[in-house]
This record gives sequence, structure tokens and C-alpha cells, in this order.
Amino acid sequence: MLMITGATGALGKLVTARLADRDDVVLGTREPAPGERRVDFDDPASLDFTGVDTLLVISAGAAEDDIVIARHDAAISAAEKAGVRHLVYTSLSGDGDHLTYALAHRWTERRLRASSLKWTVLRNGLYAEFLAAIAAPGPDGTIAAPLGTGRLAAVAREDLAEVAVRVATAPAAHEGRTYELVGEHAIGGADLAAALDGSYEPDSLAATRAALIGAGQALSFQVPMLMSTYSAVTAGFLDGTAIARNDLRTLLGRAPRPAIEAYVRAVRG
Repeated sequence: MLMITGATGALGKLVTARLADRDDVVLGTREPAPGERRVDFDDPASLDFTGVDTLLVISAGAAEDDIVIARHDAAISAAEKAGVRHLVYTSLSGDGDHLTYALAHRWTERRLRASSLKWTVLRNGLYAEFLAAIAAPGPDGTIAAPLGTGRLAAVAREDLAEVAVRVATAPAAHEGRTYELVGEHAIGGADLAAALDGSYEPDSLAATRAALIGAGQALSFQVPMLMSTYSAVTAGFLDGTAIARNDLRTLLGRAPRPAIEAYVRAVRG
């Protein structure tokens, strides 16, 4: 049996759609529908992985580090207790260590390596769709996100879902492997604007931080997460050049989807 956690999230939905014709897949969600299993990382008692051979853990990273670490630790401990054979974990690309949210991912990778489980780590690059959220054009078509002249090796979320399915459905071939999955063609603010026939006029980091705080819509932990993302792109740390070997094309068995196209689709809805 293969179980998918976070099955109703953005990545989870794409994964489960590719597995819809299989009867050996169980979906784990906080609020399960009939045929699904309740999996709430904040409630360790709900983490029943009995009968699961392979567990695909989609990171539960939208929280403070201590909460994310506790969630992932509980999931790994429950998997060990239930006798899960192989755990596949969606992590963060290796060039993302400058991001504030990298710590919990690296902790989880270390916890997996020390566990009794067979494991595979998928180090996902940042989604092109996420870039659409943090670098969307304003009403006049101007993109003001503070990306400077930096570029991001963004990945279409669909490609990462496809890789996750390929690995989770044949885990033995990927045992003990950590895969780097970043875009092959990094894109910057000017590229985003050109694809939308708009303009790129980046704000400063300080102005962006003040706007985020002033809007009052971001949770307290989200402001530093977003600002570290902008900073890392601006400084050139997320353009993919620091990745020694990009495994995306190999695991897909084809050329990756253009991230700029995924960005445009996400912006236009």
C-alpha cells in the first residue's frame, strides 16, 4: 500500500490525480472523505500507518520551525512504529539553505538518515506557481517584487508531482538517494514582466517588508520566510548554478515544462 500525506494540498492533489486509477493508494488528509484516512501531523494519535509499505510525506512546512520539526518527527516515528518499509519526503533544494524555512527540511533529512526506514529525499526547487504568488503584477501590469537582477530556477509543480509519483511507485530503485529537482532555465523579474507584456520595477526589500507588515495579512512567521526568499533570489543563490547535479530531467525522462509558462498560467488563473 502507498499512502500520500497532505493529499489535498496543491502538490498533493496533482500527485493523487496521477494515482487515481490505482486501488492500492490511500490518501491521508486532516479532514478525510470516505475511503481516505485521517492524517493530522498536529495530532500524533492520528498517524496510523498500519499496512503502509511506502509513505510519501509531503512536507508540512507552513509553520514555525519547532512546529514543523515536531510534525515531521511524529510522522517518521509513526512510520517506524508501523513498520513502513520506505518513506519518500519532499524537501527543499540544496541551494535553499539561505532561506529561513530550510532548517526544518534539513532537520527532517537528518532524522530520516538516522531512522530505521528506507528513504528517498526529493529536494524540490521553488514552484513557478509560488513565484506567481510572490511576484504577481499589480493592476497596472507592473511587477514590483524585490528580485533585483537575480534569477530563480523555478519548477512547474506538475513536474515535481510527476517525479514524486515515479519515485513513490517504484521506491526500491531510489533507496538512500537525495535528488535535486530545480528548473533548468532560471527566470528573473524582467522575464516575468516580458511574458505578461508588463514592466518590472522592483521595490526595495525594506519597502516590501513594510508593505507586508502593513497589510496585516501575513502570519508572523511568513514575513521572514518571504523576505528571505526575495533576498536569496536577489543575491543569486537560487538560480540553480550551485546544484552540482540536477536530477529533474533524468527522473522525468523528458525535458521539464517551462517554468515561465507555469508562472503565466498561475498568474492568469
